[in-house]
Amino acid sequence: MLATSQLKVGTAFMYEGSPLIVQRFLGVRSGRGGQVSKLRVKNIVTGQTMDLGLDSGEKFEEVDLEFHKTRLSYIDGETYVFMDQDTYEQFELPKDDIGDNAGYITPEDDIDVDITFYEGKAVGIKLPINVVRTITYCEPGVKGDTSGKTTKPATLDTGIEVAVPLFCDTDEKIVIDTRDGTFVERAK
Repeated sequence: MLATSQLKVGTAFMYEGSPLIVQRFLGVRSGRGGQVSKLRVKNIVTGQTMDLGLDSGEKFEEVDLEFHKTRLSYIDGETYVFMDQDTYEQFELPKDDIGDNAGYITPEDDIDVDITFYEGKAVGIKLPINVVRTITYCEPGVKGDTSGKTTKPATLDTGIEVAVPLFCDTDEKIVIDTRDGTFVERAK
């Protein structure tokens, strides 16, 4: 059984008799009734996408999925093409099926990606926890503006925007956590 707190991008679970896969984490809202996690999910069978608000105490049955270790070969418009490194078989996934994970990979990377299969159909990907990306643009940090944990927005080489500490500069390589898109450290 999966708790609501264990649902991350790429996790598949049963909800009201339908297999769903998490595409995007939209945030957490706390209130009088408890904590509610907002998720964008896709029905694996029908392909329908919807937003769900799930209470923190809910439990879900895990969906049995298969995984194939692949690498991103190339991007053709909105379609990402992955190749199995052993059999050279290619798998195509639309950008919508990849969700937020599309912003962490490029064909130039040497990153192994697990493609998720449900009943023989490719439905999503699972990335390594940390990936190295290059900052293409960020504002310079203001000297002396360091009270607390201060961050600034930075655009990465894949086009996504993440919050980084003030000491990060353009053209610097950083490590990003793919589970929630947070800055981990400077790349060594």
